[in-house]
Amino acid sequence: SSLYAVKLACDALHDRRADLMLAGAVNRADDLFIHIGFCALQAMSRTGQSRPFHRDADGLVPAEGAAFLLLKRYGDALADGDKVLGVIRAVGLSNDGQGRGLLAPCPLGQERALRQAYKGCDLTPEQVSLVECHATGTQVGDLAEVQSMSRVFGQVKDLPVGSLKSNLGHLITASGTAGIQKVLGAMAEGIR
Repeated sequence: SSLYAVKLACDALHDRRADLMLAGAVNRADDLFIHIGFCALQAMSRTGQSRPFHRDADGLVPAEGAAFLLLKRYGDALADGDKVLGVIRAVGLSNDGQGRGLLAPCPLGQERALRQAYKGCDLTPEQVSLVECHATGTQVGDLAEVQSMSRVFGQVKDLPVGSLKSNLGHLITASGTAGIQKVLGAMAEGIR
């Protein structure tokens, strides 16, 4: 997925194997393949409405698109006079294959990824002011995400939570970088 591409790009920049990285993905899968696959998994929305975290959510709505990020080391970007839209201080990953399957994510794994990211950038959940979620609109997936977030952010008050999928649908492989772009847009509008 595109978030793995971001992680690999950040690693290459950190290790000085590259000075500039383009990370992201394109999603233009065959409509019939996507429809049959997600219907077989009972993950496709029957209403055609994307409703992440909503009590009437009935599945995901696939979308097409591309999302990429141009990444540089912060000091290099400043030295080159680049406009810096955001800074990636850490990436947390926890895809160890020990969950119940692709559409039944493990809340403990998600919690582990969140805590890994915050530890990597010396932030606490209380310092977070906006959470962009994966939140596909599937009841099992959204429940797992709510469970992991409640363990990590349970003490945080007035924390805005969103999912790009409510606006755009599920970009499958490009979802992660599209979500980052949404956060960058929110930050540019003063939502921090």
